[in-house]
Amino acid sequence: MAIDRGGETTTQLLTLLNVSATRAGKRKWTADEAKPSQKLNKRRTTVQLEESSAVTLEVETAPGNPETIKANEEPEHVDEEEEEIIVGEHGVVEDAPGECTSNSKQIVSLSDEYSSENNTDPYETHFGPDSQVLSENKRNAVDERAWKTSKGALGKLGNVVEYSTEEAAAAAKQLPQISVLDRLKGPLQEKQEKLPKELATLQNDLLAMLSSYKDLYITRTALETQQHAREAIMLHALNHITKKRRRVLKNNERLSNASKSGAEPPEDVQDQGFTRPSILVLLPFRSFALRWLSALTTHTPSPSYQIENRSRFESEYGLPPGAIDKLASAEPGTYPKDHVEMFKGNVDDSFRVGVKMTRKSIKLFAEFYGGDIIFASPLGLRMSIQKEKNADFLSSIEMLIVDQMDALTMQNWEHVQFIISQMNQMPKESHDVDFSRIKPWYLDGHAAYLRQSILLTAYETPDTRALFNHNLKNVAGKIRTERRWNPIAVPEGVQPDFDQVDCISPKDEPEKRFQYFTTQLLPAILKSAVQSVNTVVFIPSSFDFIRVHNHFRKNVGVPFAVLSEYSSNQDISRARQAFFTGRKSFLLVSERFHFFRRYKIRGIRNLIFYGPPDHPQFYTEFLSYPFLDDGVEPSDVMCKVIYSRYDIMRLERIAGSENVGRLIHRGMM
Repeated sequence: MAIDRGGETTTQLLTLLNVSATRAGKRKWTADEAKPSQKLNKRRTTVQLEESSAVTLEVETAPGNPETIKANEEPEHVDEEEEEIIVGEHGVVEDAPGECTSNSKQIVSLSDEYSSENNTDPYETHFGPDSQVLSENKRNAVDERAWKTSKGALGKLGNVVEYSTEEAAAAAKQLPQISVLDRLKGPLQEKQEKLPKELATLQNDLLAMLSSYKDLYITRTALETQQHAREAIMLHALNHITKKRRRVLKNNERLSNASKSGAEPPEDVQDQGFTRPSILVLLPFRSFALRWLSALTTHTPSPSYQIENRSRFESEYGLPPGAIDKLASAEPGTYPKDHVEMFKGNVDDSFRVGVKMTRKSIKLFAEFYGGDIIFASPLGLRMSIQKEKNADFLSSIEMLIVDQMDALTMQNWEHVQFIISQMNQMPKESHDVDFSRIKPWYLDGHAAYLRQSILLTAYETPDTRALFNHNLKNVAGKIRTERRWNPIAVPEGVQPDFDQVDCISPKDEPEKRFQYFTTQLLPAILKSAVQSVNTVVFIPSSFDFIRVHNHFRKNVGVPFAVLSEYSSNQDISRARQAFFTGRKSFLLVSERFHFFRRYKIRGIRNLIFYGPPDHPQFYTEFLSYPFLDDGVEPSDVMCKVIYSRYDIMRLERIAGSENVGRLIHRGMM
C-alpha cells in the first residue's frame, strides 16, 4: 500500500484503527472470526425463487415450518430495507440504524442482475478496488499539473478542451458509449420521445460524456436546457449508486456462502469507502434542491419507487403555504428571464439534506452517514461542518456536482473553496466501518484522484476556472467546454469608451485600477458640468466597491448615494429617489446589488463601469436605463469602461470573442 504525505495518511489511518479497536462491540476483521455467531431457537426460512430469477433469501425467523415463495410473490415480512447496503460483520446485512425492519439479520443472495460482472464496465474500471486508471505516474502528472491538452468537438457539447495525464494522439472526435443499467433507462427514454430531438440528443451526449467518469466543466448553460441537463446528470448519479450497491450485495453473498461452507472468506471484497455518502450536490438556493430532486425522481416513477418525506421536503424547500411568488406569477417581460429562473421559489441559502436510495425507494431527510446523496448550499454545509467539528461525511464522495457556479460567486466563494478542501480527507472517526471492505485507494488517501466533478455555470470567472485548474485531480482526465461569444447589443447610437489600465501582475491590478480611477478618470469627470451629475458608477467587485465608497466619503466633495447588497428596502427607495431628482449627483452600484435586486434605475446620463460586469446582460441593461426617461437622445449618454488585460473573460462576453484580442492589445472597438 502506497503511503503519501510524509506519513500523515498512515498516522490518520492508524488512529482510526485504534479508535475502532477500543470501542466495545466493534466488528472483528480477521478471517478466523468470519463465522457469524449462532442464535438459540432459530429457524431458517428459505425463500426459493423460480430458476428464471434465481434469488434465494435466507432469513432467520422464529421456529416454524419452512416456506417456499415463488418469484411472483413477495413475503409480507420482508421489508424494503433488505436491499440496504448497511453491511454488518463479514457481509451480513443489518437493519438500518434507527429503523425497525425485523429483529433478525438477513442474508441476501443476488439475482442475475446483481451477480453479473463486467470488467469493462466504466464503474468497475474507474472505482473498482484495483482501479485501472489510477497509477503513480498519473498521480504525479496531476500534482505537477502536467496535463496534455487537445481540442475537438463532442456532439451537442460543442467545442471542448480535453485534459489528459497521457499524451493525446489527436483531438477528441467522438463520444464514449453510454453506460447505464437497462432498468434505469426506461423512464428517460419515455420522456425523450416527447422532447425535441435536439434536447434528447443533448441528454444522450451528456450521458455518454459522463459515462467516461472524466471531470466535466460546462462553461455556458442556456436557461431552456438546464433542467434537461440535470435529468441526465441525475440518471448518471443514480446509475453510479445502483452499481455501487450491486457490488456490495454481490460481495455480501460471497462472504455468506464462504461462511456457510466453512471456507476461507474471499479477500477481494473491497467495495466501500469510509462513509456511505458518495454524491455531493452544491447549490445556491433551496429552490434548486427542489429542481434537482425533480430531476432525480424523473427516473424513479411511482409505483415502482416510493418517495418518503416528499411533502415535508416540498414544504421546507418550497414557498410557505399561501405565499405568492411575484417573479413566477408576473407577466412575461416584467422581469428579466434569467432573474426569474434564478430567484423564483425559496431563495434561502443555508440548507443541507441527506437522501438515501434503495432499490425501490428514496428517503429524504436521511441522516448524513446513512444516505447516498447530499444536497446542500456551501454555507449550510460549512455551518454543519463547523458545528460538528469534522467533515467525515465528505470523506468518501465519489461524485461532486456544482450547479449555478455563477450564482455561488455572487454569494461567498470562500465557502465553496472550504467545502472542496474538506472532501476526500481521512475521517476523524471510524463510524463503525469494516476496514476489510474499504477500497485500497481510500486507505492510501488517493480518493481525490478518482472523484468525478461536474461543474455547471452560465459563464466563466477567474474563480471558477481556478477551481477547475487547481482542485480537480481526476486521473481519468477532464473536459472543459469552449463557447464563442458574440458582441452584446447596446442601444443604437451609444458609443462606449474602453479605457485600459496598464499592469504587469494580477496582484498589482486592483491598486492600478484604483489609482487610474481616482487620479485620472474621476477628476476629469468632476471638471465637466455635464458629466459630474446623473452619473452611475457600476462596480463588480465587493472589495473594490468598499474602497471606492470610502474614497467618495472621505475625498470627493459631491453628494452621492449607495446601492449595495446590504442596502435595506428603505435605503434603496431613498437612494433611487434622491438620484432621480438630482439631489445626489453620483450613485455607486455594486454588481451583487443588481444581481439580487435587479431594479431599474432612472435619471442616468453618465455611466462608469469600474470594471466589466461578470453578467454581460447587466451591461446592456444599464445602457438602456437612460432611455427610461423621456426625451433622452443617444448623444446625451456617456459610457466609460475601465479594464485590464486580466478582464479578458468578462470583456469577451461584452465585446465578443473576435474583438477581445484587439481590446487587450490596446485596440479600440
